[in-house]
Amino acid sequence: MEETIKVELPEDEAIRADKYISGKGVVSRSQFDICKVRIEMDGREIKNSRKLKNGENITVFWEFPDEPEYGPEEVDLDILYEDDQVIVLNKPQGMVVHPGNGNHHGTLVQGLLYYNKTLSASFSEEKVRPGIVHRLDKDTSGLIITAKNTGSLESLSAQFRDRKTEKYYVALVKGRLPVRRGDIDTFICRDEKNRKKFTVHESKGKHALTRYEVLKAWNNYTLVRLKLETGRTHQLRVHLLSMGCPIMGDPIYARKDNRHPDATLMLHSWKLSICLPGEDTPREFLSALPKRFQKMEERLDLEDQASD
Repeated sequence: MEETIKVELPEDEAIRADKYISGKGVVSRSQFDICKVRIEMDGREIKNSRKLKNGENITVFWEFPDEPEYGPEEVDLDILYEDDQVIVLNKPQGMVVHPGNGNHHGTLVQGLLYYNKTLSASFSEEKVRPGIVHRLDKDTSGLIITAKNTGSLESLSAQFRDRKTEKYYVALVKGRLPVRRGDIDTFICRDEKNRKKFTVHESKGKHALTRYEVLKAWNNYTLVRLKLETGRTHQLRVHLLSMGCPIMGDPIYARKDNRHPDATLMLHSWKLSICLPGEDTPREFLSALPKRFQKMEERLDLEDQASD
């Protein structure tokens, strides 16, 4: 692959070529070696450390390595519903949905391949994410629906794409939301200072809408139910942060909470409403809150009692 970039910098500023390229999101710093990145200027190769200046043109060449094929592995799966078309599961916190990016074992996909011996044949051209309709971040727990064949995958994917599903989450956040029920309606774009993060913006990026309802409030923490109207990357985490209420235990968007340093990401995919393939009436699936929520709520109750 290749991409030509015109360098745009303040006139008095210079920056390393590899840093500028990764900042543009073309190839990440960690991918420079594995992707065999080559940078040229005026037809000549330059070093990654070469300082770029405003107005210069560079061409970046790179090759992503072939994705290895991942075989089945015996993984504990919490299956909530299954028929000939789909499997609905409760994904535990810490489980990665599909292999890649250093996660080569114990993924949901590998567990599904072991559990359903026909899955690999049904998705012969999709070696890494067979049957995966949508995804949850590694540290997000809860509902996820997968397809058993290409027809089911198309049916389910179309509903997610056309926003015909209803997806609800529950989160514990640090801070108090301004009203009991409300909407968070913004644009979301990649953070220019940290390409691994996203941020809200008045007009730049993609439109994102989250509806929320407060379920319980403590002195400085809130249990909130969230309806995902759009499906942007990190949407709930970014939206809640924009309200001054980062999700507890968020390793990317929240500062370490000295009162609860052991908290892991308190975000759970709680309810999904979707039409199963061949049906016209939506089915509703629920996933009970994990024990980490109950334990944290009990701890917050005790803290509030002690402060009274």
